[in-house]
Formats: sequence, structure tokens, C-alpha cells
Amino acid sequence: MFSYRHAFHAGNHADVLKHFVLVQVLEYLNQKDVPYTYIDTHAGAGVYSLDSAQATKTAEFETGIGPLWDRDDLPEPLADYVQLIKDLNPSGKLRFYPGSPYCAEIVAREEDRLRLFELHPSDAKILADNFHKLEQHQAANGRRPAARGKRVIVNKADGFFGVKALLPPPSRRGVVLCDPPYEDKQDYKKVTDMLNDALKRFPTGTYAVWYPVLQRIEARNFAERLKHLPAKSWLNVTLCISTPTPDGIALHTSGMFLLNPPYTLEPMLRQVMPYLVQVLGRDAGAQFTLESGEAATAKKAAPRTA
Repeated sequence: MFSYRHAFHAGNHADVLKHFVLVQVLEYLNQKDVPYTYIDTHAGAGVYSLDSAQATKTAEFETGIGPLWDRDDLPEPLADYVQLIKDLNPSGKLRFYPGSPYCAEIVAREEDRLRLFELHPSDAKILADNFHKLEQHQAANGRRPAARGKRVIVNKADGFFGVKALLPPPSRRGVVLCDPPYEDKQDYKKVTDMLNDALKRFPTGTYAVWYPVLQRIEARNFAERLKHLPAKSWLNVTLCISTPTPDGIALHTSGMFLLNPPYTLEPMLRQVMPYLVQVLGRDAGAQFTLESGEAATAKKAAPRTA
């Protein structure tokens, strides 16, 4: 149950897609003065050391943030995401990579709220410790929250169920990120069940689901099932960096599926995804797909390859 540790995969191509899209969603929400709540169902440890034993064992960051680190031709939206990571590495050397909670903490405003769930006992403790240290650092530098209430709350709990008590958020604005490890094939059903319930409680919320593209039947049909959830609109983007291996084990493709996405997201992805394919692609099999629709009836489907 607790075998998955994201430290082995931090900063890989799947993280680049996930966190880049997340940053764009939060930046869109920042355009209105009304505060919002960010909910992370599987938050992880928050920050990862890329020179740790886990990260160097697999060196998966070399398939993602590594090739982007020194590029001087990044499209503007992608440059903002890379700069966020560079700000976490003031020495100029790529040593630390922020998980989704830290990306959200950096982008969200002081009046916004972060509600983080992590069930793995070790990662839940590390996550809480990381945010406690961050609060101490901010207080030492004179930064104290102006808004009332706890801005960041870490819950050692199952986010699939914990999210229910938080919807709808007080301001009726919010985004839920759901990215379980999918080691248990039941995770696919848990995601759809959670989203069905969440949309009843908070139909106007934005929901972002990361998922791996694998050979198992649950993964192959996953995005199609999400398209039939009762949201106003949806967007699905995938990034493939190489031709699938014959054994089908290595993760070469992942996707982000969004319910009620910002209207600005699709045109931005059409600009940036070809660049990611060009820079992160390992062979001729590298490509991306991008499609969107309304409710259960597709408005348009536009696969793109490079």
C-alpha cells in the first residue's frame, strides 16, 4: 500500500507536464480578486532533492526538467514554470525540484488556501515538516499572513475521501489536483468515483487529473471514461517522449485531464506542446495529443504529433 515514493521520479517528463499545466491553471485563477482553495489529493513530500540516493538511482529528471534547465529559447509560459524551479535553486545548479504542493504555494496568493492530503506516513511527515520550515523562514524574514485562518493545512489522510469535506470551498472558487500512483488498478475507479461526487458538490470547480498511459486496460480506457463525467467542459493533453518499449513497463507517456479548464489553456498548450516534444523527445515516436469537448459530446478532437 505504501510502496510508491515519488522521489524516484521527481522532475521527469510526467512532472513537467503535470506541474506546467498546474501553474497555468493557478495563474488563471489569480486574475480575479476572489480567493480560491487549492486541494491536492496525493501531495507527496512537497520538495525533492535531485542529488538524493532515490533521485540519482533513476535520474528520471534527465527526461524532464534537466533538458529544459539551460535552454534560452523557452516559450514564455514554459519559461515562467522553469523560473519557478530556478528560484528554488538560487545557486544556479539544479538540486531541488518542487512537487505540486510547493508549485501551488509559490503561485497562489496570500489570501488563497492550500489543503494537502498525503497518506504515506513518511511523505506526510516530510510534507508537514517542509511547510513548517517554510513558515519559519517566512516569519524570520518578516512575512506573516495578512489573511485570517491557516493558509496551508497538511492532512495525513486519504485524499480520495478527504476532499469531500472541503467542497464546495467557502469562496466557491477552487481547483483539485488528483494524481495517485496508480500502482493499484482500483485507483482508476477511485478517481472517477471521487470526481463524480465532487462535481455534485462543486460543479463549477476545476479538476485536474494526472494519469500514466500504460498497456493495462484500466489505463487505456481511463481518459474516455473521464470524458463522460458531468462537467461543463473537458480538456485532455498527453506527452509521449519515446516509442513504447516492447515490455510496456517504462513510462513514456502521461496525460493531464482537466474538467472545467480555463478557456486560455488549450491555445497556450498548442503553442508549447510542440516545443516540449522537440526538446524532450527521445526518438521518432515522440508526440503529443490535445483534445477538448463539452459534457459527454466531443466538440473537437485534434491530435498533434511532432
